[in-house]
Amino acid sequence: MKISNGTRESEKTFPHRSLLLAVCAACIGGTFQYGYNVSVINAPTMFVHNFINQTWSDRYQSDISDHVLTLLWSAIVSIFTVGGLIGVTIGGTMSMMLGRKGALLANNIFAIFAALLMGLSYPTGYFELLIAGRLFCGINAGIGLCVQPLYLGEIAPTSLRGAMGTGTSIFITGGILSGQVIGLKELLGREEQWHLLLATTCVPAIMQLLILPWFPESPRYLLIDKGDDARCKKALAQLHGAAGCISEWEEIEKERNNFVGFKAKKPWELFYDPTIRWQLLTILLLNAAQQLNGINAIYFYADYLFKQAGIPSEKIPYVTIGTGACECVTALTCGLLIDRLGRKVLIAGGYTLMSICCVLITLTLTFQEANPIVPYLSMACVFAFILSFGLGPGGVTNILTAELFTQSTRPAAYIISGSLNWFSFFFIGLAFPFIVIGLQQYCFLVFLVICALVATYICLAVPETKNKTFLEIENAFQSNNHKKVNGVDGAGAILLSTSI
Repeated sequence: MKISNGTRESEKTFPHRSLLLAVCAACIGGTFQYGYNVSVINAPTMFVHNFINQTWSDRYQSDISDHVLTLLWSAIVSIFTVGGLIGVTIGGTMSMMLGRKGALLANNIFAIFAALLMGLSYPTGYFELLIAGRLFCGINAGIGLCVQPLYLGEIAPTSLRGAMGTGTSIFITGGILSGQVIGLKELLGREEQWHLLLATTCVPAIMQLLILPWFPESPRYLLIDKGDDARCKKALAQLHGAAGCISEWEEIEKERNNFVGFKAKKPWELFYDPTIRWQLLTILLLNAAQQLNGINAIYFYADYLFKQAGIPSEKIPYVTIGTGACECVTALTCGLLIDRLGRKVLIAGGYTLMSICCVLITLTLTFQEANPIVPYLSMACVFAFILSFGLGPGGVTNILTAELFTQSTRPAAYIISGSLNWFSFFFIGLAFPFIVIGLQQYCFLVFLVICALVATYICLAVPETKNKTFLEIENAFQSNNHKKVNGVDGAGAILLSTSI
């Protein structure tokens, strides 16, 4: 008996090799693309400006005004978020029609087309191709952020769902770091190569097209949505091995039996379903907070703080790589801790630490000139904030979106949460410069309020989901957010709790 218990523990601790490779295959062309395209656009900023200037002059025999140049550059950068909104709205539908794996494979068409457009922009002299290419990059990223966490959440066993789900954040941060490294002048960060730098987005897409077909479709999709028992069993055996697939089959079959006759819900139907009201509120809050918690402000102030600490301007790109590496390491750490400490501890703890960092950053920015050591304290606070974000909100948010919903509502939930996430990204990009101008360093007090409120909500309203099946999580939410009231007839009526 001791041997079998030990075997089960080892199965919980170590994923099957095929499962680990499937996660990597899904992520390299999924959320890696999001992180890569967010960061890679920063390195060639001045080169793209020069290209637009030269193209405008050749085309119209006049110099471009600063206003028009800023407008065109803003369009190139911000059109990515518009594409993301489009991608996330069609990602859920694609995952239902083509399957999770099929949607990921089809999504690579957008990345390859985007790379072609951006690669041809410089040789042809059309800066409009950059705008179109970035739009398709955004569509690719939006679909990836919607479908890939869905796939990871459905192929992972219950005991490893958290660790496998952190593949989303690990590959986002890996993409950010890769974009920063490849954008160095020693690689593709020179003026004559900037269009090739942007076109490298096709490399992860091609890698996924070559690798992912060797791995199976989501077993849950095959059994619950398609009713294909044989392919489901085959997929489970490949992902978990012959010994580990039995318990997973039983869990998926139990979920199917509980939802016999249920059809996949449309996004708007979730707003009218009282049984998932608190789950929906939770993911809306967490996805909005993921963009509005101040992480973008940290990167905005990073260059200023590095200069204040005496770091030469030409060396700042290398220090910035340190922030990317820091976020990548914390994402890996989150993957190691999430199935030990639990989701609630990590995300609530992360927001609490970020609240503390907001206070410290405000103080150090206010008294920047008071003492030579203060700029170095500011740098330490920057890295502490990034560590806190990566350890909690950055790693756990997408996992909770997968865990709080069952098969019939999960794709629609990803459309809603992803749309809000991208809209918040777009909003903070527009509003943040004005917030900085108006509040300066005190803008971090706004983020302090957001982080503190989210941490409080998580502590009070969100149950722990570690090592629980999707059905158990649904029941836990109902028990946490409802109270039982016994009527005179002895029946227990379940009412929504108003104590939160």
